[in-house]
Amino acid sequence: MAAHFGRRLRKGAATTAVAAAAVAALSASQAPGATGEDPGRQTTAGTSTPVPDASSDGNATGDSPYYTDLPPLNSPEPSPSSTAGTPVAQGAAEAAIPATVLDAYKKAEAELRSAKPGCNLPWQLLAAIGKVESGQARGGRVDADGTTLSQILGPALDGNGFALIKDTDHGAYDGNTRYDQAVGPMQFIPSTWAWAGRDGNGDGKKDPNNVYDAALAAGHYLCRNDWDLSQQAGLHSAILSYNNSQDYLNLVLNWLEYYRKGTHSVPDGTGDLPSHRSDNGTGHGTGDTAPHTTHPKPSTPPKTKPAPKPDPKPDKPGGGNESPEPTPPKPPTPPTPPQTPTDTVDHLQDAGTAELTAMAGDAFTARISTRAENKVGKSVAKVRIRFTITGDTDATFAGGETVATVATDAKGVATAPALQAGEKTGDFKVTTAVVGRSVKGVGYTASVTARAADTLARTSDTALTCTPGGEFAEQLQVKATYKGAVADKVAATATLIKSDTDAAENDKGPYFKDADGKTVRTLTGLQTDDKGLLTLPKLYADDTTGTFLLRVTTTGGATLTVELKVAAADSSASPSPSPSASS
Repeated sequence: MAAHFGRRLRKGAATTAVAAAAVAALSASQAPGATGEDPGRQTTAGTSTPVPDASSDGNATGDSPYYTDLPPLNSPEPSPSSTAGTPVAQGAAEAAIPATVLDAYKKAEAELRSAKPGCNLPWQLLAAIGKVESGQARGGRVDADGTTLSQILGPALDGNGFALIKDTDHGAYDGNTRYDQAVGPMQFIPSTWAWAGRDGNGDGKKDPNNVYDAALAAGHYLCRNDWDLSQQAGLHSAILSYNNSQDYLNLVLNWLEYYRKGTHSVPDGTGDLPSHRSDNGTGHGTGDTAPHTTHPKPSTPPKTKPAPKPDPKPDKPGGGNESPEPTPPKPPTPPTPPQTPTDTVDHLQDAGTAELTAMAGDAFTARISTRAENKVGKSVAKVRIRFTITGDTDATFAGGETVATVATDAKGVATAPALQAGEKTGDFKVTTAVVGRSVKGVGYTASVTARAADTLARTSDTALTCTPGGEFAEQLQVKATYKGAVADKVAATATLIKSDTDAAENDKGPYFKDADGKTVRTLTGLQTDDKGLLTLPKLYADDTTGTFLLRVTTTGGATLTVELKVAAADSSASPSPSPSASS
């Protein structure tokens, strides 16, 4: 299919001129706004705008087949209460995106926002390419994990009307051991998937037939070469690298603009299916066994009876000379889409989640579990639950994501990935929602506490002594632990106190020096290193002699009190007398 990365395909049938003319006509009428430097200026894609060269790394696809169905001239407008990018509740069939496919695009955008923030990838671009490449995975014919129910394969690249690309994967992805074929909803050829493939749904596999994996891989592919997709040049270069065709660029830009005006989700498997391709085909090549959109045949009009002969009794009302009008056929009743598990969900219920508390930098031991239930409280399996972290926090799910989507198991329970605490302390929220359906969710509160230590110990047992007016030869070093493990990055305070029973700061005896050389007897803002060690600055003594106390405390309650002795040098010992001379 179209996204045959890494190798150019020969141009399709000569009849592509018809599709090209249609795309050009739409471009002229819709004139999608360029996402370039001037947001107030609109540019007609493919006319006056110079088209940059495609990728310089040889990964352009050429003029390979793709769906040429055009978006309506009137784009869907979001409701006034909707925010930008929020799916609208109703809209044209062309604006509908199957729920799991839409979730995959948005999840990929969220990950790229973190992994490659300078790319500025909009999920609507993935939707536009997915529409053109596979009709949104054949109208969303995917399972609860996002894998297509049957393979979507492009034509065999056997050199017959296409490029000659001999088998590179031993048929592992496309089932063809002679030639490569593009695979999956975003149409990767195996040789490109080998380096571009990603695991988008966290199942440990990189499957081009999975819409989560394919969408994330496409996002990374579009974001390579440091392209900024919020700028016109970067956007055009990225699209042309997917398929090096001006008509393809125009078509994707039109779908991108259309989706930006608003979309709405529909149940998986009920999306609108395109029917026109750039090579005049109607399918996706071998392996595309899914039926395309069909229109019911009109009912056959009933045969009318011949007009009756004139009534010999014309004085009778009506005369019997009128021919009865044929009964118009009843419009066909559209088929009712089959009910999916998602359609039966009434609400979400907590499934026994324990208290969510963790120390900064640590993983949460408890995991969030949510159950999908129908109206009578029965659990619903194979439903995708989206978990979203909100609030002023740097906590994430394992893997660095703030959004995770998990399918419910046979008991209707979806367990979110483990939470990982960041360095920000305080509370944050995790909300749940059913992908593709608006029902009552569950909100969870999680707390991140400051790093702590429960034990402090000296790393040396050398006595700390000094003469009046001098300085202590050894610097005090302590090690912090928490439940026997190293306690790193723990805040600490050191104070020279008056006595064991009076923790007030002493006004005489040993002291530290600040940056200006002034006397200080309390140090704040201290922190253990990655080994849990804390080395205090050098200590000095004034002229007061005696035994003094230095107390070190940490977050978590660990405390260590150390004795400091200031005494005059011992002068009681007299030098040994010189030996007397022999007499």
